[in-house]
Amino acid sequence: MTENRLVDDCFQTSEKLIRHDTAIHELKKRTKPVVSHEDVVLDASGGRILAATVSADQNVPAYDNAAVDGYAYAYKDVVEGGETTLSVVGRAAAGRPYSGDLASGQAVRILTGAIVPHGCDSIIMQEDVTQSRSGQSVILPRDARAGANIRPAGEDVAKSKVLFTPGHLLRPQDLAALASIGAGTVSCFARLKVGIISTGDEIVAAGSGPLKKGDVFNANSPMLTALVRNAGCDVHDLGVWPDQRDLIKDRLEKAAQSFDLLITSGGASQGEEDHIAAALDDLGQRHFWRIAVKPGRPIMFGQIDDVPVVGLPGNPVAVFVCFLMYVFPILRRLSGGVFPEPRRIHLPANFEISNRKPGRREFWRGTLRITDEGARVEKYPKDGSGLISSLREANGLIDMPEDVPNVKIGDKVAFIPFSEFGILS
Repeated sequence: MTENRLVDDCFQTSEKLIRHDTAIHELKKRTKPVVSHEDVVLDASGGRILAATVSADQNVPAYDNAAVDGYAYAYKDVVEGGETTLSVVGRAAAGRPYSGDLASGQAVRILTGAIVPHGCDSIIMQEDVTQSRSGQSVILPRDARAGANIRPAGEDVAKSKVLFTPGHLLRPQDLAALASIGAGTVSCFARLKVGIISTGDEIVAAGSGPLKKGDVFNANSPMLTALVRNAGCDVHDLGVWPDQRDLIKDRLEKAAQSFDLLITSGGASQGEEDHIAAALDDLGQRHFWRIAVKPGRPIMFGQIDDVPVVGLPGNPVAVFVCFLMYVFPILRRLSGGVFPEPRRIHLPANFEISNRKPGRREFWRGTLRITDEGARVEKYPKDGSGLISSLREANGLIDMPEDVPNVKIGDKVAFIPFSEFGILS
């Protein structure tokens, strides 16, 4: 018997609107990785999620080495209170160490990155010495310091130190760290395979020709495709499904056999032509439905066998906001990563709002501006869920709690930059 890939009771069934924090708590507690492991060559591992602990099997740097161009010597040869002259007996460069033994009163010309010669414990910068005309000796300054300008072995990474643990998302700088310990491949979780489904008789693929009266171009599918791919997953657009319950049920059942996660847009509310919720009820379990948030109240979570299904609203702004706040962390967790909580920056508002309806969490499109008074947050003036222009002009979300009735200019508000989700401004 195989272990369930998704926790069966990950969501508690309820027709009551649930709070944002409750939804996040349940998702964080109940979801778990569902993908296998694979070895990935280092150059291709950026943006992947580690599946195994990585420890250093050597020091970095491996040897004491020079931090500057100068001269390596033994500090015991320094004449206290007097002039110290050292004979230059060799040269050390990165990749070409000096292999001889130094006698008392001798020094080695050394370049940055070179291994410190045996018997030397200090390096003086080349601009701080006085060279003889022949270049065969140098005079040290009176303030020469013991142990100066040496990068000790293991200064960056000590042997046996744990660099990364499973669930870590590999960034460009992490690849440099892995390369420095000689890791040519790393064990990563396989990419989550995600299917995207659009529903609605009125939805038409962009580029398919002029619209008929009542039709609209499919804005959600390309946006979701980019968002899912940006989250490090493999994504497949399964097209636009017409508003036919039996057809939707049949296709949804087949899709659940081929993907790790299904995301739908449209058909998740209570309209007569909203068939996704009904199909999910027939095929699996609709665990989590209708959140006290704006935009995106009819967002739906469920599963068919072990495959989670996320039902998003139809309006593009609601799709975008719900993806960032709920789907993005699910993708990361199912992919083997840590459930991410976006960081909020608390900054003064450059707008006013009065008489807010209490009891629901709202995510407004906002822009971080740098003014003469410092950083300020501006709100996009309109709240419509179909205004794609609000997403274009914003660079983040303003997170408004359920119990805040008013916002005055200068009040601190919580701003979540889109960069928290890997979206560049």
